[in-house]
Amino acid sequence: MQTALDFLRTHNEVAFATCEGNLPRLRVFQIMKVEGNRLYFATSPKKGVWRQLQANPNIEILATDNRISVRCAGMVQFDVPDAVQREIYDSNPVLPRLYAHYTDLVYFVLPIAELDYYDLGPTPPIFKHFDLITGETGNGFVGERFAK
Repeated sequence: MQTALDFLRTHNEVAFATCEGNLPRLRVFQIMKVEGNRLYFATSPKKGVWRQLQANPNIEILATDNRISVRCAGMVQFDVPDAVQREIYDSNPVLPRLYAHYTDLVYFVLPIAELDYYDLGPTPPIFKHFDLITGETGNGFVGERFAK
């Protein structure tokens, strides 16, 4: 699992999926911080994504590069400490250009509930599933059925 988390640290631009009613909504988002099994994000409170998260905090993200992909799912939480908010704002070169102060943003964290790691590079390809709620893991090859 550490390989997948390291991948997310270096490939922090992800497809970020929420729901609005019964419709999926997808956009590119940036992981602001990876700390253990927790992924931190920031957005404007004026954006639709924020309203969607408030109504339904379940999300999935997908990072991919060079035949490797990492998918994470879980329910976001909104209790990000002020010190972490400041750190995210201060360490990101884009945020201060867009927002005058770190309090102009809202912050949330994804404690990863499920994580899938795919590597289509080797033969046979690798697939690893991690359920961080139950602690169950599964290994296999892409296209091969396996038990979680």
